[in-house]
Amino acid sequence: MENDWRPSASIETMKRRAQLLADARHFFAQKQVLEVETPILSQAAPTAPYLDSFKTDYIPIGTDQKQDFYLQTSPEFAMKLLLAAGSGSIYQVAKVFRNGESGKHHSPEFTMLEWYRVELTLEQLMDEVVELLTSVADFSDAIRLSYAVVFKKYLDLDVFDCTDADLKSLAFTHIPSLAADFELDRDGWLALVMSEVIEPKLAELNQPVFIYDFPASQAQLAKVKIDGQGNYVAARFELYAGGLELANGYDELLEAQALRQRFEQDNQQRQRLGKPDMPIDENLLAAMQAGLPQCTGVALGLDRVLMLILDQSNIKQVQNVTF
Repeated sequence: MENDWRPSASIETMKRRAQLLADARHFFAQKQVLEVETPILSQAAPTAPYLDSFKTDYIPIGTDQKQDFYLQTSPEFAMKLLLAAGSGSIYQVAKVFRNGESGKHHSPEFTMLEWYRVELTLEQLMDEVVELLTSVADFSDAIRLSYAVVFKKYLDLDVFDCTDADLKSLAFTHIPSLAADFELDRDGWLALVMSEVIEPKLAELNQPVFIYDFPASQAQLAKVKIDGQGNYVAARFELYAGGLELANGYDELLEAQALRQRFEQDNQQRQRLGKPDMPIDENLLAAMQAGLPQCTGVALGLDRVLMLILDQSNIKQVQNVTF
């Protein structure tokens, strides 16, 4: 059987991809945001239970001492070292890697545009995301809805007052393909209902949508605050368009000890799920202890943006891959 060696994207798609990258770099150059490059390999890795990193062995020549290295799932940790060192606002176009991800909208390797702004609030960062996408991809302005509002609007559920059993029942009602013995924790049920039930409804709006004020348990590396109804929420947002999640932004957590506690809690959750502990990034914690400046940050999936520009349904159609 002859190997199909041809790249998965057409030459015309590659040209449009090159233009997208050039336009993005021009956008940040005009704003005097510095482009940076950081290592793809690290001896630490994200502890988040929903992320699985690629691990590789490094064996220095002339030794038999194996060291574990991980391919980055995001350049976030390394970029925050630069922020703590006084870089000011920065951005990066980076290849990132996530083990196990596969499907029409997912790939184990993809391209991320990530940037951090020391001048902007989270609301101003949302404005800048729209400005960027309008500039490089002719996007329209985005609707802004809170996490609580979309659960109330589409499922008539008070997401901050419901029980775990309520969420499980809701998931089984709206996702009949679930196995009878399927189990998740609270955040797992929330994430499943968001992706399988709410996200398709957001696509029907035919306009980009920001979702903000996630439950505090989903803060990840964002600050936690109290919303207008007295609920503890994560100061973060996600952007959806055309049925795709495009971006994830934070008002960045600044306290090293609070982040260490989150990393440790993540590893405890990984143990409960039967996943290995991940090494904590002590360099990041030391940099935060020295002083991470007030900043907001966002990661944007460029492959998915290109899918929307070219009206493609599969991420491989916009990537130059052979796997």
